[in-house]
Amino acid sequence: MKRLTALPRAALKGIERPLVDGLFIVLLFATVIAAGWLIAQGDRYWDWTSARGNTLTPESAAILARLEAPLRMTVFSDAQNPLGKTIDRLLARYRHARPDLEVRFIDPQRFPEQARDAKVSIAGQIMLEYRGRRETLSTLGEREISAAIARLGTTRAPWVAVLEGHGERKIDGEGAADLGRFGQELKERGYLLRSLDLTTVTEIPVNTHLALVSHPEIALFPGETERLARYLDQGGNLLWLLDPGEPNGLEALADQLGIGILPGTLVDADAARFESATPAVAVIAEYPADALAEGLSTPALLPGAVAFETRTAPGWTLAGFLSSSAQSWNETGRLTGTVFRDEVVGEQAGPLPVVLALTRNLPDDGRVQRVLVVGDGDFLSNAQLGAYGNRALGLQLLRWLSGEDGLPALPPHPQPVPGLTLNHHRRLLLGAGTLLLLPGLFLAAGLTMRWARSRS
Repeated sequence: MKRLTALPRAALKGIERPLVDGLFIVLLFATVIAAGWLIAQGDRYWDWTSARGNTLTPESAAILARLEAPLRMTVFSDAQNPLGKTIDRLLARYRHARPDLEVRFIDPQRFPEQARDAKVSIAGQIMLEYRGRRETLSTLGEREISAAIARLGTTRAPWVAVLEGHGERKIDGEGAADLGRFGQELKERGYLLRSLDLTTVTEIPVNTHLALVSHPEIALFPGETERLARYLDQGGNLLWLLDPGEPNGLEALADQLGIGILPGTLVDADAARFESATPAVAVIAEYPADALAEGLSTPALLPGAVAFETRTAPGWTLAGFLSSSAQSWNETGRLTGTVFRDEVVGEQAGPLPVVLALTRNLPDDGRVQRVLVVGDGDFLSNAQLGAYGNRALGLQLLRWLSGEDGLPALPPHPQPVPGLTLNHHRRLLLGAGTLLLLPGLFLAAGLTMRWARSRS
């Protein structure tokens, strides 16, 4: 009887190892299939890079969220070459955020007719199409692509008329005092800029979204001032950049708005902590919690600014204002040597308003007219735009002026990823771990396995 039972046991013991191996393989395949099925049910994405280089910025995600129709991107490059693969990795961020995004690759060497139709001149350009509109990009990056999507998504490109002809700051100029860099920022956001010489036109065009007026070096003629006044009377939006000195024909504009300009130049002792070479810099460090300063946090520096009184003409409403620090005042004397506030001559202590936001309801079309008066034009100049929060302040002012028609914010300019720097102790720890710790772990694991097998 014992022999009869011993035979099946011996047979089972002989096939025990193959059965265990077979069961392991079956369970392994079942686990892989189940994992694939779970992944297919819900896509999950993790970006573990320190600079979040594989994830869209919140600004780009907001631009994509505004789209109401499918977006198509055509890449004129071979999908298998290194350039095509690099572009595909960049566009993968957009596909993940927008699953209905259509991306296709066309080799311009195989299909030159399609490349010419898209106005493609070099390999790697991208053509974006949205609701019958299209734009071809030659510079690739998240900021450039998102800006193009924002431009295609807007139904009406806002026109900005820039007053020129009297020595004002040029919106496309490259001089230190010009506004060329700020103008480029506006172009990226879809604003259409055009110079406006009031000596050559009888009226400011009615399709002007807003007018930008900076300080003229030569006085305006009376007829030009009247055209600006009619533009305001008809409900036009205005960005007025003042500077210390004579108004040069813009006195009537100040009277029409009812604003009061304090004499002298604003001096702010708080400018010393920003390493300013002169105290004649207004520092806007505290922002109110309203629509005018929405999203602003970095201090802005306004060199050579004037301050205002908080009053307006009848019919206008002071919607908000931005002020200098409590250590500021309007200096009416010379800005040389030691300067101090002289109450006898009427120099007022800060904080003093340097940005005024005025609104007026237009009963004819139910629209709200918006005017911004800034006591400085230098903060938007080519020399000062990149200082501290000046760029953010300038763009926020444009967004407030544009109201609901304003274009969304763009991703920030790409910053270089900081390199990995190891000090002496970290290098020593890394070397010890590589040469001693890891080999020691492998040696201990091998000896343990050998000891376990010798006991079985």
